[in-house]
Amino acid sequence: MPPPLAVVVDCMHIGNKKIGPGYPCFIVAELSGNHRGSFEEAVRLVKAAKEAGADAVKLQTYTEDTMTLNSDREWFIVEGKDNPEIWKHRTLYDLYTKGKTPWEWQPKLKALADELGIILFSSPFDETAVDFLEKMRVPCYKISAYEATDFVLLRKIAQTRKPVIISFGYSSEEEIQFALHTLKGFGAKDIVALHCVTGYSDSPRLADMHLSNIEDLRKRFGVVAGFSDNNAGIEIPLMAVASGASVIEKHFILNRSKGGQDAKFSLEPRELKELISRIRALETGTEIVSVPKDALGTPHYGPTNELEAYNKRWRRSLFSGADIKKGEVFTERNVRDVRPAFGLETKYYDEVIGKRATCDISFATPLSWEMIELTE
Repeated sequence: MPPPLAVVVDCMHIGNKKIGPGYPCFIVAELSGNHRGSFEEAVRLVKAAKEAGADAVKLQTYTEDTMTLNSDREWFIVEGKDNPEIWKHRTLYDLYTKGKTPWEWQPKLKALADELGIILFSSPFDETAVDFLEKMRVPCYKISAYEATDFVLLRKIAQTRKPVIISFGYSSEEEIQFALHTLKGFGAKDIVALHCVTGYSDSPRLADMHLSNIEDLRKRFGVVAGFSDNNAGIEIPLMAVASGASVIEKHFILNRSKGGQDAKFSLEPRELKELISRIRALETGTEIVSVPKDALGTPHYGPTNELEAYNKRWRRSLFSGADIKKGEVFTERNVRDVRPAFGLETKYYDEVIGKRATCDISFATPLSWEMIELTE
């Protein structure tokens, strides 16, 4: 268990930016896989984000092998409920092979961002990615909504003692408490919690937004609060700023019509520029944004609809990373912390390592307590 919680504050620094209530909203352009496999397109995205006025660009640092297992067993097949034309009946391994940002690009993109004067950081998805990003000297880390319950990753990131931005999507109050306790207990002092709606919709429902969560996160958990928008358009992020968001994260693409993994809910450069211009006008009082009651709602934690409930399966859990014989010891080599979430929760990782298997376990099997020899 981590040590007691550290003292929290209501403002923080990332690079040369001060973030929190009373300071300009920190606006992040998320590149994800919208480079479409082209380094030149990734370069253009960084430049376009700077030109649009974004404070930062964010990458994702993973490989197919650090994200999941190369298996077509039932647990690894995607039905594609939110994006069937791209995702349906494919394996997770295939999807992450296509969507990754090659690691050899990332130091080059960081150097470009430094030259342009825009902050660049990333979402690491495993411990090796954190080690890689530490060598790049990123100023902070982002934790995705799907990794918000991943104890192994939370601990690793916290131990860098750098600022952390974490999305809480469909997390329950208990899961949010667990994540924040882990981060603070292992060394993180400056934390931004992002309310996140994982609808991935080009026509989002206001009733699913629960923008009152933003202020509730700040008051209830003692963190800087913001909004990560995985839906199309700019009106909801504007409402989020009017509702108290100190950070806005939006997916960014050069041209939706050319396609891309996250194209349908990403902003093009002219749209990002308009969003940023209107946020700055809102901050100076030259624009007024009303927040409908449907969008504000009441504080709500956990899934807001059937799709969010379904998407919980893409969190991480413990799987066998190799064939394991009965009596064999569980080690860091044969136990993997990967997507999806059909095995033991990752908070049990330390308890599993060093125990022995009660039966033969084939590769890519979700681990359960029945497979683990427990001693009293």
